[in-house]
Amino acid sequence: MEKGRVTDKALGTGFLMCPTCCSQGTAQMTDLTCLNPFHSEEHRTSSNALHCENALFGMGNPLLDISAVVDKDFLDKYGLKPNDQILAEDKHKAMFDEIAKKSKVEYHAGGSTQNSVKIAQWMIQTPHKVATFFGCIGTDHFGEILKQKAEEAHVDARYYQQTQEPTGTCAACITGDNRSLVANLAAANCYNKEKHLDLDGNWELVEKAKVYYIAGFFLTVSPESILKVAKHASENNKIFSLNLSAPFISQFFKEAMMKVMPYVDILFGNETEAATFAKEQGFEETDDIAEIARRAQSLPKVNKKRQRVVVFTQGKDDTVATIGEKVTMFSVLDIDQNDIVDTNGAGDAFVGGFLSELVQERPLEECIRAGHYAANVIIRRAGCTFPEKPDFP
Repeated sequence: MEKGRVTDKALGTGFLMCPTCCSQGTAQMTDLTCLNPFHSEEHRTSSNALHCENALFGMGNPLLDISAVVDKDFLDKYGLKPNDQILAEDKHKAMFDEIAKKSKVEYHAGGSTQNSVKIAQWMIQTPHKVATFFGCIGTDHFGEILKQKAEEAHVDARYYQQTQEPTGTCAACITGDNRSLVANLAAANCYNKEKHLDLDGNWELVEKAKVYYIAGFFLTVSPESILKVAKHASENNKIFSLNLSAPFISQFFKEAMMKVMPYVDILFGNETEAATFAKEQGFEETDDIAEIARRAQSLPKVNKKRQRVVVFTQGKDDTVATIGEKVTMFSVLDIDQNDIVDTNGAGDAFVGGFLSELVQERPLEECIRAGHYAANVIIRRAGCTFPEKPDFP
């Protein structure tokens, strides 16, 4: 296992600079073949070839994040704990309208995948609408706010709107330094492949993309949609990435996940999700995250032109990533524990930062560095929010 920068010493000796894409000198060549794992065999002629509108495609469960300061009586009324994360029950349904009437309510476009593509777009800045997002919302007031917030984030959100369920929401009930999160997936569970993904105008956006990202949570909603997108990416030698998202996905949606896995070029997860995945897959040494990454990389894969890359974060500990036949450790950015406000969006932010560099065909090291930067910014703030512009060198 190696630690540090991925250079010619990590890859071997005597490699040449890749002449078409590596102006920064970070990817290498041997026998005139670029060793950057994110570059296709056909190799594009410009480092900015992917850096255009709709180059990044995400699909998932859109939620409108609603944040407001509440008091103890409000928590007691709805049976909430000061610091908790739960799924809404019937007794919580009225809470979302009530919290929206608070004096200092804040709205943000949320949901795991939407968070990641939103952060990727923030990291990229211009052009706008590099990121496309598909998901299902309602035809209600919250849905209109969500569309507005996605537009403000410069994400090209193409929502499927239906009338059966209201727009999914996540209420952040703030008391002092505590945040009680209550998620109501509602419309997010109602995505319909035939009525949205399969439509010519929408599928054209899928075809336009070069990099795809879907959080594992969407396996609970529309695995057939994920499979269609994944197969398209594989057949056209594009990059498809998937996140393990949560332990219960590997446990209870294993069959759907493993149908998609042969098409996965980049697999994301954290140490807890990786351990559960390893256990469910029958891997030995499930307490060794580097070995889990190595075994996950070697799972069957359809597109042989790209070797799978596995990236596992571990909170404040080193991020683990496979490159070639090796597993490399990447140090995270230091942060004073007193500066940490909210770690809930850290994983989404890491992926968003990673994707922002990936869509520009930057090497693995730069993708991970951007992921660490984005996560470091987000954990200093409440919710998955960020300043106007990144300060990423």
